[in-house]
Amino acid sequence: MEPTALSPFAAWESFYVIVGSSAAALTGLQFVVVVLGAEARSLQGPEVVGAFGTPTIVHFCAVLLIAAILSMPWHGVSSAAVALGASGVAGIVYMLIVIRRARGQKGYAPVLEDWLWHCTFPSIAYVALLVAALLLRRDPPHGLLIIGTTALFLLFIGIHNAWDAVTYIATQQPRYPDGPPEKK
Repeated sequence: MEPTALSPFAAWESFYVIVGSSAAALTGLQFVVVVLGAEARSLQGPEVVGAFGTPTIVHFCAVLLIAAILSMPWHGVSSAAVALGASGVAGIVYMLIVIRRARGQKGYAPVLEDWLWHCTFPSIAYVALLVAALLLRRDPPHGLLIIGTTALFLLFIGIHNAWDAVTYIATQQPRYPDGPPEKK
């Protein structure tokens, strides 16, 4: 194909360094959130974590994967498009699983905002990733713009959902007026 300097991906290199490293760092922070929630005993059970906690990690990892795919030295746009398309399909399938988990869990009653941020917006993002991957072969500039927007959208979804988890844990933490009970 073209030399690296002429690759349509080269112009996006700094963007994906920033977005990919942000996703990696936020993934680590989400682990801290889960540990704090478990310590505070605020987490309602594995089905709630599977519906609302684990997908946040998956979205951050999807952003990291998109950044890695577009940072690889591909020999052709088509190869990157196949990898991104497979990621989009995997994301869509995963979101169907998440929606089923969210509907089936009994530990938390989701409100409209939860359905939007945990199910609808991520589903739209993964569909957009698939569409952009299909478009990438015919129109690289527009395909890359949609992919970049999708990566940023998934990052913002993850940030929102992580913040939502932190505030839920903080407000659901048991309060002891005389301090925490003594451990035996």
